[in-house]
Amino acid sequence: MSSLLKVDQELKKKVDCFRERITSEAEDLVASFFPKKLLELDGFLKEQILNVQDLTQIHSEMNLPVPDPILLTNSHDGLDAPTLKKRKLEEVDENFPGTKVFVMPNGMLKSNAQLVEIIEKVKPEIRLLIEKCNTVKMWVQLLIPRIEDGNNFGVSIQEETVAELRTVESEAASYLDQISRYYITRAKLVSKIAKYPHVEDYRRTVTEIDEKEYISLRLIISELRNQYLHSSCLISPKRLELEQVYKYKTAEGRKRRIGGQ
Repeated sequence: MSSLLKVDQELKKKVDCFRERITSEAEDLVASFFPKKLLELDGFLKEQILNVQDLTQIHSEMNLPVPDPILLTNSHDGLDAPTLKKRKLEEVDENFPGTKVFVMPNGMLKSNAQLVEIIEKVKPEIRLLIEKCNTVKMWVQLLIPRIEDGNNFGVSIQEETVAELRTVESEAASYLDQISRYYITRAKLVSKIAKYPHVEDYRRTVTEIDEKEYISLRLIISELRNQYLHSSCLISPKRLELEQVYKYKTAEGRKRRIGGQ
């Protein structure tokens, strides 16, 4: 009984074609796409929309008017003067639940249009970096054959490169989480403003969050550019070395097969 694993030749052919396609695509990414992309993102960073010095220009109108104040009277003794009795915080929350909001007086409260415009440009760039790094990582993993007889020549090169690319993927994915957190945090604050329209601090906090997100988005684009530069500089010098490792391992495997015959 043969100990060799029998592989369907048609499937093997398709797998080999897949490997060749990944290799060709990855080599083009490292040699051409990554350098072009970092220059493109560097140009994006110089656009006017990302170089606003006065951050008040990115503020958006809340479109939530402050209603007229309501005078509360003491219903226990019939007097018209407001009660001066101190209440506990729990009692205040129960007796003054805020303004009941059934509909927004001026229609739907829109997001910060300027930030949404930037976000819609940044999100595809984040996804693109993740996808391209994943392709290059797969290429590096496929480039070096399996370890045979304890021979680990070149494996450290592979592991270091793959670890770096995996870090790039993780950091890029965290940028998407950051954008989602911005939206949900802002939505909660706007809901607070609708419920407590007289509290100015809530309104100020929204503008603070918008300014912070603007700075964060510019930083994200800078990091995306830097990641393309880092990945290009990481892979290019090691490309020849990786190919040499591949040729060495292939030759060693061929010698073993010939010797075993």
